[in-house]
Amino acid sequence: MSTGLLALLSLLPILVVGIFLVGLRWPASKAMPLSLLVAVVLALFVWGVPGNVVAAASLNGLITAGTLLFIIFGAILLLNTLQESGAMRTIRQGFTDISPDRRVQVIIIAWLFGSFIEGSAGFGTPAAVAVPLLVGLGFPAMAAVVAGMIIQSTPVSFGAAGTPMLVGVQTGLSADASITSNFLALTTEIAGQVAILHAIAGLFIPLFVVAVMTRFFGKNKSFAEGIKIWKFALFASVAMTIPYVIVANVLGPEFPSMIGGLVGLLIVITASKKGFLMPKGDDIWDFDEKSKWDPEWTGSIEIKDIGHKSGSMSMVKAWTPYVLIGLFLVLSRQAVLPFQGLLQSLTLEYPGIFGSDITASFQPLYSPGFTFILVSVITFFLHGMDGQSYARAWKQSGKTMLAASVALIFTVPMVQVFLNSGGGTAGYAEMPVVLANSVASITGDLWPIFATFVGGLGAFIAGSNTVSNMMFSLFQYNVGTQIGVNPNWVVALQAVGGAAGNMICVHNVVAACAVVGLVGKEGLIIRKTLLPFFYYALLAGSIGYSIVWIGEKGFFNLGTLITAAIFLLVIYIIASNKKRLGNDIQNRKAVS
Repeated sequence: MSTGLLALLSLLPILVVGIFLVGLRWPASKAMPLSLLVAVVLALFVWGVPGNVVAAASLNGLITAGTLLFIIFGAILLLNTLQESGAMRTIRQGFTDISPDRRVQVIIIAWLFGSFIEGSAGFGTPAAVAVPLLVGLGFPAMAAVVAGMIIQSTPVSFGAAGTPMLVGVQTGLSADASITSNFLALTTEIAGQVAILHAIAGLFIPLFVVAVMTRFFGKNKSFAEGIKIWKFALFASVAMTIPYVIVANVLGPEFPSMIGGLVGLLIVITASKKGFLMPKGDDIWDFDEKSKWDPEWTGSIEIKDIGHKSGSMSMVKAWTPYVLIGLFLVLSRQAVLPFQGLLQSLTLEYPGIFGSDITASFQPLYSPGFTFILVSVITFFLHGMDGQSYARAWKQSGKTMLAASVALIFTVPMVQVFLNSGGGTAGYAEMPVVLANSVASITGDLWPIFATFVGGLGAFIAGSNTVSNMMFSLFQYNVGTQIGVNPNWVVALQAVGGAAGNMICVHNVVAACAVVGLVGKEGLIIRKTLLPFFYYALLAGSIGYSIVWIGEKGFFNLGTLITAAIFLLVIYIIASNKKRLGNDIQNRKAVS
């Protein structure tokens, strides 16, 4: 079979997702079974994968879906617990005291708090924490999910204490022992390069978040209203990324996102309370009244304004559950402490499923879902809740989790079949590797620009930057060597693209939608995150191209020109927006 035809067949399961989920707006519960069917047919009858391997991959997918549902249930339970205890009302008031402006709130919660949670736990946990918190503050559920997905980019490469680098990249590269005698040192060096690329590409992510929010969910459907606070957005960006880059290059890949998010939070909240760059008066932006929202924006989870039974709750007590979440996740992810080994000691494992090489495993105590449930129980006592209200929290959480299960039990098995399609009688490599090889054969010297998109494709399929890096790091290293550039930078581009791919990853979107009751709206979410993903992958890829070819092609190469064009476009948009807003003010004064 020709390489082109094989690549086209490999693309079919993804095309099905693109056409039916994103294009035709089918819910994931209908689109993903079709994608699974296509992947199974291709694996069995084109790739020649044995039936027991396809069945094992599918069962492994079901087990993985169960682990995701465990996390989803825990996240929803924590939200419902805080709502029933009255803590959510206090937290909402606290953010209003910092600034009632929704643009400021989304940057602090999604970008900064989300980065800290990503660094602590990874694996989609920020969406499970930040998205329900935004909904609890009065954001439309869809706006919260979109914001939560867009920030799943810059901090992701160093999520879960550096797992995408230390496990993903290091494991991927170590398959070829001839590369180096010290894979940890090589991975640490690449991590520093990854942080630099992320810091540049991530500079405008907070601005993207607010601009997308005001355009799609604002009363005036205006990008301009989001761009208006560009100074605060850029300030919040560098408050996180500067310590992030320093930590990555000095301490290694474990703590950049965690420390960057925490330092950024301290800097930005302190500055915000002093009024630094804060919108005031008529410049404060809010959503339109809820009765005028598009029904598609609202999830099935209703946030009720419940006060504490005593009439008031201190800010410290209200925030304590989130502090405990961050603390427990950080402590449980540090190998030097005893907690990680203790929690991982309980491992449920199914080795050699159906006689294949596929093994399914689950560590329930190490899962973020267990942490959420534990903190929910602590909150019951801490906030003095009654049994009836707490029972309501559990009941509602169970209903919401079950609604998400239909989509996930088809989505994750499709991913597993896709990833385990190699080794069949046809002798073809796994479907994603076939796709990557096809792109590499076409692009040649332009490969660095496309390397990020391949990393993003891996994350889109697998739902994990770690898995994408494991799958493609050695491939990327070899392509870099073949075209005569520094292969470390090409692997760094893979890691950055794999992180950005989380913005559009189907099962991450399904999980984020589930925690706020938006099941069935996954395609609409991905439509809104495609542009930020394309920007991120293109900018990072262009910077990488400029870096690896600057010695041979000079400073003014294609990568530099694309990078300059993107920055000039952003500057033009900000400047023209400022001018437009100035004219609007003058017109209002003239009318008055």
